[in-house]
Amino acid sequence: MESLPCKGCRGLCCGPVPVTGQELKGIKKKLKSMSPKSRSELENQERHFGTCIFYDSINDKCGIHSARPSVCQAFGLHNNLVCFRKPEAAAKGNWYAKETHVGILSNDYTWKDFK
Repeated sequence: MESLPCKGCRGLCCGPVPVTGQELKGIKKKLKSMSPKSRSELENQERHFGTCIFYDSINDKCGIHSARPSVCQAFGLHNNLVCFRKPEAAAKGNWYAKETHVGILSNDYTWKDFK
């Protein structure tokens, strides 16, 4: 898999993030597996406006990486989801969601929906 130069972007490409019902279930499971301290630290971080609520600004990475939505998994590798720091990685055709999304993280779903 192509490696993207995400370190240093500070989450600017992490949003808006559409999510499906199945992805929400996976995120909830991931959050339940985290220690209360880790969840609290992730929840209470400052982020740029519009950045995903699960972007870990302290560690400069996704705080739920193993449960991240499919659009995040596809980002940078498709023509319609180009990484501005490595556009040549977008060698695949356009990405399309396989399921209809039910909302947007940080907008329709906030930390209060995951408690």
